[in-house]
Amino acid sequence: YILIIFLLLIFKLLGIRYARILSGKIFTLIGPLFRSNELSHKNLLRAFPKSDFDERKKILKKMWTNYGYIFSEYMFIKNFRNNENLIIENQEDLEKIIKNSQPVIFISGHFSNFELMAMHLEKSGVDLAAIYRPLNNKYLNNVMEKIREKYICKKQIKKGISGTKDLLKSFKKGTSVALMIDQRVSEGIKSNFFNKMALTTTIPAQFVRKYEAQIVPVYIERFEYNKFKIQIYKS
Repeated sequence: YILIIFLLLIFKLLGIRYARILSGKIFTLIGPLFRSNELSHKNLLRAFPKSDFDERKKILKKMWTNYGYIFSEYMFIKNFRNNENLIIENQEDLEKIIKNSQPVIFISGHFSNFELMAMHLEKSGVDLAAIYRPLNNKYLNNVMEKIREKYICKKQIKKGISGTKDLLKSFKKGTSVALMIDQRVSEGIKSNFFNKMALTTTIPAQFVRKYEAQIVPVYIERFEYNKFKIQIYKS
């Protein structure tokens, strides 16, 4: 916790440009030391069976660099509320959703700087609740919760059984939901994912069956290292 806070303060002093560079370098160096790096190699091989080790290594290097960028960007997250370096595709579809005043389920994954998607939805006028997984470090989690509630999405719902109940209550009151469907789940249905059975969340499907909810996919992409494109898909 102390190390993370120290780094965040250093990033603040450096400014966003040099903070990204430094954080990207740090994550590129330490990322391969984690067990998840080996797992990522296996997953890439499963997704791209014809890829060689060097190709996968290049992809993972970019992945760790992106993680570093995201980490440093938390100190400057409020800047993005002014649409700084954000390109929005199909904003008109989002405006229609807002005009209809009916809650929807926004689904996405941990692409690029994923936090900016919920931020943009709320900033556009969507009454939104975002489901999140608390960090393992409770001290750091308190910091992240404050950042998210202040700058990203005011309504944060903790993942879990109690969170699901809060989710239903919010939806019935007209609040839309932002859900990352690639989060690790301990319950759901097993689906064939790259020829491997993997637990998959059923929450979006449950909302469709029970409430005839509209599902709206959202995607974000980073380009030129400091610019983003958010795409709102038709349901």
